[in-house]
Amino acid sequence: MNVARHVTMEELEAGLDEIRRSPNDEGVLKMIVRRPRSNEREMLEEGELDPGEGLVGDSWKHRGSSRSSNRPPNPDTQLNVMNSRVIALVARDTDRWCLAGDQLFVDLDLSAENLPAGTRLALGSAVIEVAAPPHTGCRKFGERFGLDAVNFVNSPLGRQLHLRGINARVVRAGVIRVGDPVKKTLDA
Repeated sequence: MNVARHVTMEELEAGLDEIRRSPNDEGVLKMIVRRPRSNEREMLEEGELDPGEGLVGDSWKHRGSSRSSNRPPNPDTQLNVMNSRVIALVARDTDRWCLAGDQLFVDLDLSAENLPAGTRLALGSAVIEVAAPPHTGCRKFGERFGLDAVNFVNSPLGRQLHLRGINARVVRAGVIRVGDPVKKTLDA
């Protein structure tokens, strides 16, 4: 079995300057990943976003709340969005990006300063809104990318820059495609 080598903290910290060069106002959608069932991934060229479903065909709605399986899913966690420069650094191989568990990978500055909760982003014909709940590295993220990666994304700087990504919800349905611009917007 070919096991990927985990990136060291030194390598991760050396990549910070490249991450900080992410565009602020308009970026690009680099990858769409649908999770039809637990531990299954489908990389898509095109997807549909829906306010009630999130990414159509994704299992978000059927997972329930992360705090309790008896609770309905939290609409503020419909979508997990990660900076493509961060996942490229952590995963090293594009084929491993989908292991992060996020649905959207964008080349855009996701930092708290640039995209505070409530910020809206237009991508394709859809609009999503950055949600307040933090997105942090989980046990599976650590298993797949290593303890240094978890510590890196959850460090004080990692949290400020939202290196693990952001949670978002769909506020306007639409079709998205890899290569679509991702722009800050005031549209509803």
